[in-house]
Amino acid sequence: MTPEMMEDSNGVCHIVEEREGDVQIQYSRPHARDSINSRPDWSNGQCVASVPSCSMLYPSFNLLWCRAKLEREGFQIPREDMETPLKTALDVPSVRRYMVFNSAQFHFIMAPVLYVVLWCAVFSTLHLYITVSDYWVLCLSVSLISIVLTTAVILILHCSNKEINVNLDIRLVQVNEMLVRHKLLVGVADWVRNCTGNMKLYFVYWDMSPCLRALTETLEELSFATTDTQKKLKSKMSHFVLVTKVSAGESDAEEQDSDEQTPLLENGSAASGRSSNQQKDATATKNYSLVPDAALPSQAKAYQLLMTYSAAYVKLLVSERLSGSSHHRGQRSHCTTAPICLCQYIKTKILQ
Repeated sequence: MTPEMMEDSNGVCHIVEEREGDVQIQYSRPHARDSINSRPDWSNGQCVASVPSCSMLYPSFNLLWCRAKLEREGFQIPREDMETPLKTALDVPSVRRYMVFNSAQFHFIMAPVLYVVLWCAVFSTLHLYITVSDYWVLCLSVSLISIVLTTAVILILHCSNKEINVNLDIRLVQVNEMLVRHKLLVGVADWVRNCTGNMKLYFVYWDMSPCLRALTETLEELSFATTDTQKKLKSKMSHFVLVTKVSAGESDAEEQDSDEQTPLLENGSAASGRSSNQQKDATATKNYSLVPDAALPSQAKAYQLLMTYSAAYVKLLVSERLSGSSHHRGQRSHCTTAPICLCQYIKTKILQ
C-alpha cells in the first residue's frame, strides 16, 4: 500500500490510502509547515469539542461556535462535511421532540410527577373499598405501592433505552461517514448532573485506520463461518434502517450508478434497500438496511460496522459507560485513552 499525497490551493494536504477491496478512506490534514502549530497530537478517544444544547424544550446546537472551536484545534472541515449533514440529521421537528421526551432530564422530572399521580390514584381507589381507623396506615400502604409502581415504570423506560439509539445514533451514521475523513467522530450524549440536564454534541478524535485493519482481520478469520456470522449480524442489526427521501428521478438514477459513485453505506445495503414507491410531491421514501451484505469483502463489512456503531460508541465513551477487560487492554495498541476500542466494542457486542 502506497499513500498518495495531494495539496490543494489552500495549502491543505490530502492523504489518500487505498487498500484491498473497495474501501477508500481520505484524511485531510494541514500542510507539514503548519501542522505543529495548528493541530496538537491527538489520541483516539480524546474529546476535541463539545457543544451544549441551547434549551431542554427545544434541543439545538450552535454549530457556528463549534466550527470556530474545531478550527482553533486545527480541524478545517468544510461546511458540507459537518454543518449540512448535522442539520439534516438533528434539525428536524420530530427528532427534536424525540430528544426532549427521551432525555434524561425529562425522565428525572417525570419520576416525582408520576409518583404523585399514582399516589392519588391508588389512594382514591383503596379509600373506597378499605376502611381503616388510622389513616397513616392507609397512607403508608399507598406510598409503598406508588413507590414500587414508579420504580417499575422508570426501570422499564431505562431498559428500553438501548446502547444504540435507532432514532438518534443511526441518524448520525452518514454524518460520521463525512467526519471520519477528518479523523473525527460525533455523537449526542445526555445525562443528569446536579439535577440539571447535560445534553451535548461531542466531537471525538478517532483515526479509523487501525480499527478498520483490526476488524477486517477478525472478519477474515471468521470467513470460514460466514453463515453463522451473517446470522449474528442480522439478529442484532435487523432493526437498523436508514430512511431517506429522494425524488422519483433520483431514485431511478441511483439504480444505474456504479459502485464508485454510490455512498459506502448504500453500497452495503443496496441489495436489501426497499423503496416504498409512495409519490408525494414527486418524492419517494427509500429504506436502507445497515446489515452488511454477505457478498461484500471483509474490509467493506468492517467499515460499515464501524460507521454504524460510531455515534453510539462516542455517546458511551464520553458518558463513561464503556467497560473493558484487561484482556482487551492487552490486545489493543491503537487506543490508549478509551477503556475499550471501537473495534473491540463491535467484536464484543456483535461478533461474539
